[in-house]
Amino acid sequence: MSWREWVALAAGLIAVGALFLPWTNLSATRQDVEEALNDLPASEVARDAFTTGFLAWSGPVLLALVGVAVVLFGQRPKVRISGLPHLWLIGVTVAVVLMLLAWLGIGWQFSADVRDFLREEGGVGFYGGIGRYLALLCGLASLVAAVLDVRSLRRR
Repeated sequence: MSWREWVALAAGLIAVGALFLPWTNLSATRQDVEEALNDLPASEVARDAFTTGFLAWSGPVLLALVGVAVVLFGQRPKVRISGLPHLWLIGVTVAVVLMLLAWLGIGWQFSADVRDFLREEGGVGFYGGIGRYLALLCGLASLVAAVLDVRSLRRR
């Protein structure tokens, strides 16, 4: 088994672990609103991926499934030659796109009325937490490994 396959598995497992870290953080520019946010439960100010929505957790879960598949089926030379590196590349690309879409739609976890109220009246901003950064970094690492694996398959 190559180091690239281990990268796929490790990236998927770390990304799943990142689901339990904060994915969305709320922060306010006004002092009184910031103090009110500090009085709220931590789960309301720093949300994990499961409370954020489908787009938040679907990318890392897909990344983990792809990593497990690459390790399990990568041992068979016939499967590798038949296109496993290409499937890995497609799967990890879809996972990264899902994570990027979740990042772009960071405020969509709130209804339009609540979102407008928080932004306009309270000066509250939505920011990515450490979980988003870690999962996206894992996705990019697996993407680089998949590209290298496809290139090594073409050289054979």
